[in-house]
Amino acid sequence: MVVKMVATSPLFLGLAVSVALVALLRQFSVKQQTPLQSKLWNTEELAMYNGTDDGFPILLGILGSVFDVTKGRSHYGPGGDYHHFAGRDASRAFVSGNFTGDGLTDSLHGLSSTEMKSVLDWRGFYFRSYTFVGKLVGRYYDSQGNPTKYLKGVEAKAARGAQLLEKQKKEEAKLPDCNSRWSQQEGGEVWCDTGYPRLVQRPLEIAITGKMSRRCACFKEEELGQAGLELYEGCESLSKVCPVK
Repeated sequence: MVVKMVATSPLFLGLAVSVALVALLRQFSVKQQTPLQSKLWNTEELAMYNGTDDGFPILLGILGSVFDVTKGRSHYGPGGDYHHFAGRDASRAFVSGNFTGDGLTDSLHGLSSTEMKSVLDWRGFYFRSYTFVGKLVGRYYDSQGNPTKYLKGVEAKAARGAQLLEKQKKEEAKLPDCNSRWSQQEGGEVWCDTGYPRLVQRPLEIAITGKMSRRCACFKEEELGQAGLELYEGCESLSKVCPVK
């Protein structure tokens, strides 16, 4: 009996390796480019899409809505300015600016109505700019993908904030704002083209932000006796220009 020995040529080996590499790259490409289908996500799944694996898209959540932000990899990938948002819902950080520890949470507890409105505005930005790929089950959506009472409460409070802001804008339009300028060398000053500068409380500010604030408005001489007006320190009563410390 004659046994034939078949030698594997270098050319054959090279061809086989090339075919295998092409198949591997094709699989990787499909994995990377196949659009994600809209679905219900859980926090563990979402965490896998945090940009650390180049073969996976980058996702983020805001108010329970999940978006594919892969086209912004330079911002949301490792080392990017917004990497802390990737792979999680950190809704609170969009307005708090706290990007560490407990700041990276989806809870908006204690935020004002305008701060909640700001988070909703950010959600609108992502709907306009990136691809929506589903909902995160938890605080904002239940296991069936229905909005929770928490989400409805946030949206209702944000709507009230928007109404109050509009009302404040109309009220303040009745009193002209002061002009102002500031420089490091000369400091600041406020002035009125017509009338006299006074500090006045913004009456709706507590309802809007939970804090009191004041603004500079211009009043006619016959209006200066009304309650609630404060003269700037170091400014003469009928001066049209007042220094600001």
